[in-house]
Amino acid sequence: MNRSAARIWAASSHSLRYFYTAVSEPGQGLPQFVQVGYVDDQPITHYDSSTRRKRPAVPWMGKVGEDDAQYWERGTRKLHSDEQAFRESLATLQGYHNQSGGLHTLQWMFGCELRSDGSKGGYMQFGYDGRDFLSLDKETLRWTAADATAQLTKRKWEKDPAIAQGFKVYLEETCIEWLQRYLEYGKETLQRTEPPTVRVTRHKSSTEDVETLVCRAHGFYPKEIEAAWTRAGESREQETFRSRVAPNPDGTYYISLYTDVEPEERGLYRCRVAHASLSQPLALAWEGPAGLRRPRKGEGTDRGLGSGKLSFPRKDAGIRSRAARVVWGAKQGMLWGGRCDSWQESWKIGPWKERLPR
Repeated sequence: MNRSAARIWAASSHSLRYFYTAVSEPGQGLPQFVQVGYVDDQPITHYDSSTRRKRPAVPWMGKVGEDDAQYWERGTRKLHSDEQAFRESLATLQGYHNQSGGLHTLQWMFGCELRSDGSKGGYMQFGYDGRDFLSLDKETLRWTAADATAQLTKRKWEKDPAIAQGFKVYLEETCIEWLQRYLEYGKETLQRTEPPTVRVTRHKSSTEDVETLVCRAHGFYPKEIEAAWTRAGESREQETFRSRVAPNPDGTYYISLYTDVEPEERGLYRCRVAHASLSQPLALAWEGPAGLRRPRKGEGTDRGLGSGKLSFPRKDAGIRSRAARVVWGAKQGMLWGGRCDSWQESWKIGPWKERLPR
């Protein structure tokens, strides 16, 4: 493996995350309560109020039940209790917000990360109606409130330092221990490598003197990748717009990079891609219509890949209304995409410490 690829592989990190979601108006395709567990970006467990069973979301999670016969039953019983607690808490929050009806959501999101250097990360956030409410800084053991109503809960919880300390211990110890177990169970999937398929395309702009080159790498695993546009061997980082590295439905990842060029200088540009699955980085130019080729594992190439129809899918394609977004998000176990919102002074933290997956 070349030095660049080895550095990328060494930089790999892994995470374990949980998403809890309750909605006030369940319907067809929208359970009242959903819990989903993820290792990295791969769902590993799923529970909802329709099936009322905690189930494996990937085949390799079946091994957990083989080693611990009570694992799934124990998790199911706990989630029955969680479901009831979420329903009651959501009703309480609606009352504090003077909301007698309509579609409302209550969420809890937390997780831990094991980084390649051995350090650990973790977070915990709560949300109401898709906006931030309360989050924990586990280093300072302080709660951050998003609005005035959340301040009531913040003050209540900070009167008992053991609450935040208990969450910190879970995130840094118990959660990490389970992450390591899951990584061992799923090592054939989670520690595999898949090489990227890379395509360079050309997109004409409204003016004749500028065009956009697009480099798209997809189907790679693990997530860590180095991709950049170069001009005559020099980095064009400042002139490059890049998407985030995002997951595909099959558990692999993709990324796109865009740069504007003058047509007569097009031949000077290369898309350079380095990944743990490649023995040498790829350096790809736009060479007009040609066949698309996926490099084999461990292979490096300078061959330019072909152009094709360029499309820019909308991030929310197919998700038009808030209700539709809730249906989509609930099935994934998440709705607000990162952070959360509103809670109330009377909301009890005590029982929630017992609801952390173990």
